[in-house]
Amino acid sequence: MERRSDTDGSATDERLLAAYAAGDRSASRRILERFAPTVFRLACRMLGNQADAEDVTQEVMLRLWKMAPVWQSGNARVSSWLWRVTANLCTDRLRARRLGSSLSPDETADNRPSQIDRMMESERSRALEDALSDLPARQRIAVVLRHLEGRSNPEIAEMLDTTIEAVESLLTRGLRGLRDRLGKRQEELGWT
Repeated sequence: MERRSDTDGSATDERLLAAYAAGDRSASRRILERFAPTVFRLACRMLGNQADAEDVTQEVMLRLWKMAPVWQSGNARVSSWLWRVTANLCTDRLRARRLGSSLSPDETADNRPSQIDRMMESERSRALEDALSDLPARQRIAVVLRHLEGRSNPEIAEMLDTTIEAVESLLTRGLRGLRDRLGKRQEELGWT
């Protein structure tokens, strides 16, 4: 069940982590390439800004490097551990600032065809991030992992250290909360 996603398809997450712990510098680069983008996306969606998401991503990766020598194979998947640490760090930051914020428009995206499309996408993102920021932390994490990151309910349950039934409940309440917060804007923003 280990994830295989590097270019040669031969190294599992745990083997890469063990190789890094043994001093293989290329393993560190491959782990970073494999996980940092998804950690960053989750942090960005939870925190609402790229600067904080970059800080969390850096902290998560540093924690991974520090724990690599003592990683015990079979206890948890590396990806699940990373998701849990990311979610916890984001939740801690959100608690510390005690207010929601929205993502600024993604100024680095070049693949959008027109300014109008960029403005509409920015408005959609802002509305979604505002609605997400109003949800309780565990509901927000579950919704982001399931509907924005494409994780399965069993994976989310493992990441949140809870049951699948609890994840389903979090998702139901989170989606209901999003619908309530977005209200009539859903149609206006192109969401059905």
